[in-house]
Amino acid sequence: MKRLWSSLNIAFSMYSRLPAAQCDWSEENMRYVMCFFPWIGLVIGVLSLGWNMLASYLQVNDPLRTVGLMLIPLAVSGGIHLDGLLDTADALSSWRPREKRLEILKDSHAGAFAIIICAAYFFLLYGVLDMVRGEMVVVYVFVFVISRSLSGFSVVTFPKASSKGTVAGFSESAQTRIIQITSISYVIICAAFVLLLHPLYGIALLLGALSAFFWYYRMAMKNFGGINGDLAGCFLSVCELAAPFALVVMDRILHVIG
Repeated sequence: MKRLWSSLNIAFSMYSRLPAAQCDWSEENMRYVMCFFPWIGLVIGVLSLGWNMLASYLQVNDPLRTVGLMLIPLAVSGGIHLDGLLDTADALSSWRPREKRLEILKDSHAGAFAIIICAAYFFLLYGVLDMVRGEMVVVYVFVFVISRSLSGFSVVTFPKASSKGTVAGFSESAQTRIIQITSISYVIICAAFVLLLHPLYGIALLLGALSAFFWYYRMAMKNFGGINGDLAGCFLSVCELAAPFALVVMDRILHVIG
């Protein structure tokens, strides 16, 4: 039990700005970190749903409601996953050989393409979330658990781009089979909830998330020969845009045929 508690606190310390108890980052304590990674998504989902309800109660105007939905994940995570998206954008846009792209991922400086992608990402996210309303929000908030569950699964399953780095370190010390089963269980539980809440919206959200997941695998294998922390962060950011986008597309289809 103490080991699980330590893994929980390491997960929250590393992947969020939420309060967490200090503990030893030993190999034993890091074995189950990815099992608790989706719990951060649960916190983000609850806060996002709470903000949406509060904004509705206070009759907050739509732009402020939407900006709140955009900033809550960023505030909780500290932007660690967005950093992965921007580093990946720079690496892919360089059109360099694989070794050079991996070097660019490690570079802490933001290039021109990272800035362009960052602006485009938030414009797109604003446009999408502005259309996520009513019962769609209750389905949408599950994406934060789903994205982190799929990301955790990839960390212990996909080939690694390098034998060094955070992802490689987690993968070596992790209880692979337990994390795989736990991650898949989280996705199944979330899938059951969203399908019960609204079958068509639920299908759209899941298709959006899984499409981003398969894109992530192909992109990482083709361009980097595996995954690392930046690529996992990139996936998380893309998934949390693709899934609500699919949700909005489904809503528009239902609106047209209804």
